[in-house]
Amino acid sequence: MTNVVKQPCDEGVIRSAPCTEPCGPDVRPWVLVATILGSSMAFIDGTVVNVALPVLQRELNATAAQVQWIVESYALFLAALILAGGSLGDRFGRRQIFAYGVALFALASIWCGLAPNVNQLILARAVQGVGGALLTPGSLAIISASFSERQRGQAIGTWSGFTGITSAFGPVLGGWLVEQASWRWIFFLNLPLAVLVLGIVFWRVPESRDEIGPRRLDWWGVLLGTVGLGGVVFGLIESSNLGWQNPIVLSTLVVGILALIGFVLVEARSRAPMMPLTLFRSRTFSGANLLTLLLYAALGEVLFFFPFNLIQVQGYSATAAGAAFLPLILIMFILSRWAGGLVSHYGAKLPLVVGPAIAAIGFALFARPGIGGSYWTSFFPAIVVLGLGMATSVAPLTTTVMNAVPEHQAGVASGVNNAVSRIAGLLSVAVLSILVLNVFNHRLDQRLAVLEISPRVQQALAEQRTRLAAAEVPAGLNDNLRAALERAIAESFVDGFRLAMLLAAGLAIASSLTAFLMVQGKRMPHQ
Repeated sequence: MTNVVKQPCDEGVIRSAPCTEPCGPDVRPWVLVATILGSSMAFIDGTVVNVALPVLQRELNATAAQVQWIVESYALFLAALILAGGSLGDRFGRRQIFAYGVALFALASIWCGLAPNVNQLILARAVQGVGGALLTPGSLAIISASFSERQRGQAIGTWSGFTGITSAFGPVLGGWLVEQASWRWIFFLNLPLAVLVLGIVFWRVPESRDEIGPRRLDWWGVLLGTVGLGGVVFGLIESSNLGWQNPIVLSTLVVGILALIGFVLVEARSRAPMMPLTLFRSRTFSGANLLTLLLYAALGEVLFFFPFNLIQVQGYSATAAGAAFLPLILIMFILSRWAGGLVSHYGAKLPLVVGPAIAAIGFALFARPGIGGSYWTSFFPAIVVLGLGMATSVAPLTTTVMNAVPEHQAGVASGVNNAVSRIAGLLSVAVLSILVLNVFNHRLDQRLAVLEISPRVQQALAEQRTRLAAAEVPAGLNDNLRAALERAIAESFVDGFRLAMLLAAGLAIASSLTAFLMVQGKRMPHQ
């Protein structure tokens, strides 16, 4: 190993060379502060934007597909490039790449806030995804390099909890800004955080990298992964507008699938793969990532569809919709440090079987409420149970992934797991939106069949169907018919929402079974 620094890492000076041992007590708190705030930028942005989506749909006159792209353009580049972000950090310096990601994310946030139309916003969100791909894997990799294996579980638990608590108030503040000022201000929330993070990073966080790994980047892997995910997601989303028989939909799906197959082949043969397939020789690593795929696909459904239900169907304000998530995040924060030590005390299997099973009950409870009723008796129980399940799962899952690989591969392991979680949300929103739209249309047809409406009204409603619960009833109708149509639209959306939540519960059960079958009961030595 070359370029070795003999000094301990707690001297508070800027080094170009990496630390060769876990950092001292004077530096470790600053490492946590920088990584928590940096990660919170990406997490806050996701939850805040979801809360603002109904308002964005109305003010930008966006279709359901365009609203999906506001979320999916960010998630696509984040998922496709997060592996490259982990590899770049391992090879060229985790602190350096993390800082680049924070800066790019902040610049893209300014573009989002200034976007004049929905297409510009979609492009700016894509650039945000690139920034997120650089900073997200770097945060956990920096923690892994800065803390000893004995301290790592609690450090990751602390990171999980505080990123949750900093994210908790983002939707509330964002909802308030949407109501009182403009949706544009939700993106400007990232700017003061970015300045603070960059200051701490260059002041107190030491550099670390994989000194023995190759220096070149797997550009073919990056290209094929991005094209593959992009083609599949584009085909799935646009199928709701263009239909499955459309040549554009079919061709993009075929190109996407072929590119993903090519990605696997390239990674298997590359001398410096972005995603080393040898990592998956570990049964625990493979099981933890499959669990991540299933559980985060379920969570992605809730985070995307729930705000539409609250705002467009239940009549919540944007602030109230943001506050609805607070119990979940507070529970995760309160229990995070305890959950971080579960692997050390009980092994990985128990918390990763029990946590997703509890989460499955929470997902199922979201399908119970109809229209109306108090938040405390309708959605609050579901959010509390889901919070308990996720709190039991997240920190042990992350610790299991990081402990399943050698330390010098911490960055790429973090990148793989983060990519899996992002891909899960990316694909679940694309697939479930198709199912929700089909259920919505089917149930709306059934309800419209019993109402006496003219062909003109039927045509007007047909043009609005792609907006789902935001579909507008045509003007000039009597009050009774207008109320009946609005009720039919709302109830049809709730039917689609219930299907999505029940499918989420099924995915969570599958993730619990995955842990039972694949994750080893005790933490194993690195393989």
